[in-house]
Amino acid sequence: MIAAGGNAVDRKYLFIFILNDAPYGSERVYNGLRLAASLVKGEGVTVRIFLLGDAVLCGLSGQVTPNGYYNIERMLAAAVRRGAEVGACGTCMEARGVHDKPLVQGVRRSSLEELTQWTLWADHVMVF
Repeated sequence: MIAAGGNAVDRKYLFIFILNDAPYGSERVYNGLRLAASLVKGEGVTVRIFLLGDAVLCGLSGQVTPNGYYNIERMLAAAVRRGAEVGACGTCMEARGVHDKPLVQGVRRSSLEELTQWTLWADHVMVF
């Protein structure tokens, strides 16, 4: 990955993606995950994804979508396999009654305190 005006070999890029929308209905989460998946492939790039609000539903396992339609569960799992860290807001999970539901492998319950630390850690914060 080459940044404008520089060589990426000696640089590290730290990204956090804050996803807010439900997994389906709009394409905000889909597009956020597409960008995250593309960035996490880059050398020296670290990506963290935080599911906030209705986006905690993205972290639920067992999503079934029609053939040919994108699947947020698979997209999250692919990002995790490539090294992305994924946290889901515990308060948001409880508010939606999903605190005891199985999550996609690699997605874990998190907190606003951790999101705060991630935000301070990141070079770039992307909100979808």
